[in-house]
Amino acid sequence: MLRDHALGSRVFHWVNGLLLAIIALLCVFPFIHVLGSSFATNAEIAAKRFLLFPTQFTWDAYTYIFSTDTVMRAMLISIIVTVGGTLWSMLFSVTTGYGLSRQDIFGRRVIMFLFVFTMLFSGGMIPTFMVVQETGLIDSLWALIIPSSISVFNMIILRTFFQSLPAGLEESAKIDGCNDVGILFRIVIPCSLPVMATISLFYAVTYWNTYMSAVLYLNDSTQWPMQVWLRQIVVLASGLSYDGSIYSEAPPPAQSVKMATIVVTSLPIIIVYPFLQKYFSKGALLGSIKA
Repeated sequence: MLRDHALGSRVFHWVNGLLLAIIALLCVFPFIHVLGSSFATNAEIAAKRFLLFPTQFTWDAYTYIFSTDTVMRAMLISIIVTVGGTLWSMLFSVTTGYGLSRQDIFGRRVIMFLFVFTMLFSGGMIPTFMVVQETGLIDSLWALIIPSSISVFNMIILRTFFQSLPAGLEESAKIDGCNDVGILFRIVIPCSLPVMATISLFYAVTYWNTYMSAVLYLNDSTQWPMQVWLRQIVVLASGLSYDGSIYSEAPPPAQSVKMATIVVTSLPIIIVYPFLQKYFSKGALLGSIKA
């Protein structure tokens, strides 16, 4: 009977591993198709509807994208917004979450209700634009950061995790003469690195993919981030409004340019993710265990 149980367990693990491998391949195939198509020639893209590995590699699409310093400037702006916005948002999320996790804060429930209320009801696009305009943030990179300073969902995860920390840690720190700020930076934050790394990744992806805010608040094209410029490149490559003002040469095949823009847009986040992967699976659920 034990032998049958061991055999059944082994078969289950093999079948489970095979199914997971198939699902993983199905998830990877689209990206391989995008990467392969970005290096393919016009004739090969036209001949093959689904391309994984091109027979003849060409850098025409990437040469077209990086033919001027416009994309590099947009890449730098996206990096600045992503790094600065992530640090800015984490500052507000950590301090707010820690404050609301304390039981002795006056009006804690009312303040928490106001935060949760914003998850259900918001002012909308036009009122938000009017606020940004009246505060003088139009044509400023701060317009991409300040309106998105804090995500209530991310703050609640941090708050819940802070509540799950043993009360004895804070009590011991107070006995040693540590104040609330010292407790936060010396005790709470070092114990919260997994969940903070996960939330930082959430914020970084959000800021990196900023598009609509840039379209609404930035009239100066020299301040456009990567997402906006790549959209312009795709439009030009599609022949919808090509006037030669940005690129002096005729655009290469539209399909290869579209695939190359996807690769360029996704690559920075793909590079960063492995460094945070060890925290991701652990930190994503740490703040949701205790209500």
